[in-house]
Amino acid sequence: MTGCAHQPGVLFLCTHNAGRSQMAMGFFSHFAGSRARVYSGGSEPADEINPAAIAAMAEIGIDIAHNRPRPWTDAILQAADVIVTMGCGDACPYIPGKRYENWELADPAGLELVGVRPIRDAIEGRVRDLIERLGLGPAAR
Repeated sequence: MTGCAHQPGVLFLCTHNAGRSQMAMGFFSHFAGSRARVYSGGSEPADEINPAAIAAMAEIGIDIAHNRPRPWTDAILQAADVIVTMGCGDACPYIPGKRYENWELADPAGLELVGVRPIRDAIEGRVRDLIERLGLGPAAR
């Protein structure tokens, strides 16, 4: 997509939209900035973001504390060029013509901060790779 005026949209989906997808959205927004649009959603949104995920992201200077778990909507599904699923299985929607990726990542629900850090770091690496594969340039801090 390099040299193209199109601003790609990326949607991160998981079951509760409280951990993995929120961290991925935080990284993507931080690294890609205005070069892309980013969304997240869940099949069964939780009441709040996982506090350990908030703390893990805060450690590296990314604030996701203001985010709220949300269900995905048809409008968001249609706006996304790439849909990244993380553990929502059959509950994840399928829209023909969309590019899909499934990221197998441990669920941070119920984990302490020390257990969330490796998940956070794995998500960071995958988000950086995705940004580069989308032709948005290197994902520098």
